[in-house]
Amino acid sequence: MAFAFFFPGQGSQSLHMMDGFNDISVVRHTFQEASDVLGQDLWALINGDDAAKLNATVITQPLMLTAGIATWRAYQHLGGAAPAALAGHSLGEYTALVAAQSLDFATAIKLVSERAHLMQNAVPQGVGAMAAILGLSDEEVMDVCRLAQDGGEVVEAVNFNAVGQVVIAGNAQAVETAMALAKEKGAKRALPLPVSVPSHCSLMKPAAEKLKAYLADVEIVAPHIPVIHNVDVNTHQDVALIKDALVRQLYSPVLWTQTVNKLVEDGITEAAECGPGKVLAGLSKRINKEASCVALTKQADLEAFIAAQSA
Repeated sequence: MAFAFFFPGQGSQSLHMMDGFNDISVVRHTFQEASDVLGQDLWALINGDDAAKLNATVITQPLMLTAGIATWRAYQHLGGAAPAALAGHSLGEYTALVAAQSLDFATAIKLVSERAHLMQNAVPQGVGAMAAILGLSDEEVMDVCRLAQDGGEVVEAVNFNAVGQVVIAGNAQAVETAMALAKEKGAKRALPLPVSVPSHCSLMKPAAEKLKAYLADVEIVAPHIPVIHNVDVNTHQDVALIKDALVRQLYSPVLWTQTVNKLVEDGITEAAECGPGKVLAGLSKRINKEASCVALTKQADLEAFIAAQSA
């Protein structure tokens, strides 16, 4: 049966998140490769005792890319078959492109590091914010955001993660106002997220212009495995269209609900979340009752998934 691989983005990082792979040397080698590119020991960071360091965008983005590719390489090392499709949530889209051999890993580390710095510099820390709104429809969340945009401040629905689970982003005060309005409208919860930039909203347009210029010199080739992009829920073989999707992704919503539904419509109901955490596995069940996604957070998970696919 055909299956897809999903790669998580920011928010799934945690201390000791690769402990389940201590017996697979390719995992350590992958972290060493990324650390050499960055000039920073990522393995020491995740095995330290300061969780706050992991939440800074300039650390989180290359870290999650590295963790996703380390898990992917471990899967390949154990003899796992190629998925029929790949998708990544936000930053995870870059991980998907590396897995698809569209983007070289070392190049991708530099690229996402640059992306993170551009995002952080576009909106100084403390000026922007993100929050998860639970229990309202997509339309209700968008209405709340429109009402909260007072005096030119920005707040927009940016991650359509599942029915009744939408993330908003923008200026910190406008996000606070939108959270309060969402609760008044009947939201079950409105939770601020531990991120240092307001991703996927229009405040990121200046960063996107600079990312476009940077991408002009980045070598990307047609993917060997189809990658579904966040901004248009489509796959591309044309390199110019891939780069355009990455630029637009910075200031456009992540259409994750549509991504999972598209795969189901295409007959791909099984998936695995390749990287730390279980966020995307949990979302799949909420998005579509036909969708099944397992989280590959340790070696035993990889082995079980490979065995199930070959049964």
